[in-house]
Amino acid sequence: MKQDQPIECVGCNTFDVGTIIDNSDCTSHIEKYYPTQAEAEAALAVYTQKARNAETDPCEIRSDIQAVENGFRLTADFTFSCQAESLIFELATR
Repeated sequence: MKQDQPIECVGCNTFDVGTIIDNSDCTSHIEKYYPTQAEAEAALAVYTQKARNAETDPCEIRSDIQAVENGFRLTADFTFSCQAESLIFELATR
């Protein structure tokens, strides 16, 4: 029986992880601004390494660096083989 709502333990403030991580969202999105293109490229290299550290199967990375007013915008999507890897990546980027 599939539940629509997470099972919550009110007394201990916990949820059943299986109802939160259901592999419905395996992509992490990054959008950041940097003063120079070199800084944006260096940041992308750091994010890429963090993705490689989190992956078990190869992570698909799509990225773009665009000149914008006052700097450069880095946008990147990191698509992992499972949602847990995406979550690990997101926690590593905080």
